[in-house]
Amino acid sequence: MNDIILTNLETVPGRTIAEHYGLVSGSTVRAKHVGRDIAASLKNIVGGELRGYTELLKESREEAVRRMVEQATALGANAVVNIRFSTSSITQGAAELYAYGTAVRVE
Repeated sequence: MNDIILTNLETVPGRTIAEHYGLVSGSTVRAKHVGRDIAASLKNIVGGELRGYTELLKESREEAVRRMVEQATALGANAVVNIRFSTSSITQGAAELYAYGTAVRVE
């Protein structure tokens, strides 16, 4: 992702924060797929991983992080520290995945 350092730590080990650009974020809202719902209903009976939902969440995290990185890069940052993720229900069958952190330039 554009060679930008991403970490959930407050600093980058071995590096010094030279500039602070502030909060950056990215989000995506995804709706459930009818086919995935049917498969999930069957898995609820027999148990096991809901692979369709696992893939949906993976794609959502990647999209939210990509958007956060684009925002940080536009500010001139070369790292985003203290990254966190949050989810919220938007409506029946749709949820937002939100990624946020602090854009910085490290040396």
